[in-house]
Amino acid sequence: MELELHIEALIFASEKSISSLEIKEIVQTIFLKDISDDEIQKLIVKIQNRFAYNSFELVYLNDGYQFLTKNKFHATINLLQTQRSKKKLSQASLETLAIIAYKQPITKVEVEQIRGVNCDYTIQRLLEKEFISITGKTNTAGRPLLYSTSNIFMDYFGISSINHLPSINDFIEGDIIGTPHE
Repeated sequence: MELELHIEALIFASEKSISSLEIKEIVQTIFLKDISDDEIQKLIVKIQNRFAYNSFELVYLNDGYQFLTKNKFHATINLLQTQRSKKKLSQASLETLAIIAYKQPITKVEVEQIRGVNCDYTIQRLLEKEFISITGKTNTAGRPLLYSTSNIFMDYFGISSINHLPSINDFIEGDIIGTPHE
């Protein structure tokens, strides 16, 4: 069973189909013993049978093996892909979002002062994609809206709190960008 689980993990972790030969070479290195092509094939069939009643399956594709979602779930997966593609961000959106994330809560006028351009469209798109939300109004003249990041922002960037954003000093010191600041 141990060998079978290693083969399953290899196929699962591979970003493209993985050949029987690749599988064999890797597991032989791990287990320090010869494993026949026949044994590899038998274990692959066992894995295929074990996943026969799931939403995904192990398929032979491009001279290798890969886990894929079953065809009957195409519409569901397609909807997910469509929704996620709508969440892609332009450079202007990323810049605006960074300003909001680091300065929140912040008004549109303050964002525009920092970016130096009109942000009406970008802020509207970020609201539609639910990366930001309106979190109140200021007490100043005209009572402009205040914007802050949302939970979707946190999920998208893989952080659990605004406190997990890199500090501004990290950018200045080059830790994030990868080159020292001179």
